[in-house]
Amino acid sequence: MSAALPSRPPRSTHLLYLHGFRSSPQSAKARRMADWVASERPDDLVFACPQLPPSPAAAIALVEELIRDWPRETMAVMGSSLGGFYATVLSERLRPARTVLLNPAVDPARDLAAYIGEQHCWQDPAQHFYFRPEFVDELRALAPGALAQPQRYCAVIAKGDELLDWREMLARYQACRVLLLEGSDHGLSDFDEHLPSLIDFLNL
Repeated sequence: MSAALPSRPPRSTHLLYLHGFRSSPQSAKARRMADWVASERPDDLVFACPQLPPSPAAAIALVEELIRDWPRETMAVMGSSLGGFYATVLSERLRPARTVLLNPAVDPARDLAAYIGEQHCWQDPAQHFYFRPEFVDELRALAPGALAQPQRYCAVIAKGDELLDWREMLARYQACRVLLLEGSDHGLSDFDEHLPSLIDFLNL
């Protein structure tokens, strides 16, 4: 007699999306996820995509307060670039059911040290913020160690990423489920092509 197949985890009831550096809830991928929720699960899936402050410590504190009462066993997280780093930090602390990372930043303290100073939002250049030197220290302090449960992660990594090194991303998340794209770009302009498999992974 064959063994029974493992039961599928309960359907996700909450979805958190975390945008990247100089980005916002108006990014193409964030809006796509908001539209999907509004179209497919408007009544039974809580969706949140907060505007993250420039301070990494403040960003994590804001999100932790936002999701304080969310059920971990039916909570899913999606993060892009710096948001992928934040998603990893939160996932290691809070252990949500599943986490998707989209071209996740691996060492943002190193990478963003070159961006200290006045910055503007990609989606609205009229929105400015100042990236302070101490924010690099905050990123360094947040850095999570080895992933405790890599099976909870799916990383989408584009070899065509023009900002981050796909080899570094792959090395960091190689124990996870990985969708390695031969081309694409940092913003994942082909995001829609991969959305069905990501929705399935997150059990949405």
